[in-house]
Amino acid sequence: MFTPIIPAGASKPIAPYVHGSKVGATLYVAGTLAIDDNGGSLYAGDIRAQTRYVIEQAIGVVKAAGGSIDNIVYNAIILKRREDYAAFNEVYAEFFGKNPPARYCIIAELVRDEFLVELVSTAHIPSSGG
Repeated sequence: MFTPIIPAGASKPIAPYVHGSKVGATLYVAGTLAIDDNGGSLYAGDIRAQTRYVIEQAIGVVKAAGGSIDNIVYNAIILKRREDYAAFNEVYAEFFGKNPPARYCIIAELVRDEFLVELVSTAHIPSSGG
């Protein structure tokens, strides 16, 4: 069984899921999109703003589970457009440039046209929080 992690103030999911699922020391952060509290999209057409938003939201789930950005060990990235790869990486490096976790990145359609990036993260959060 897992413990659901739902950060205070998190936007309502647009499908049946929780923001994070913690099993032991492992936290699985659901796919994060640039979505507002009413299920609408944020920052239409702006890959940098959407990237910053999805990373900050994923970090918020990790913090709600007792961890920090340093506990993120893996990121799966889905980009809608290949031409956004360089801009995505510029913003990604602002957060993960010093000690980047393992990751993969694919180009694929997302659930709605206005979404340009989705981020799925895995974190390791020992019971001591470190």
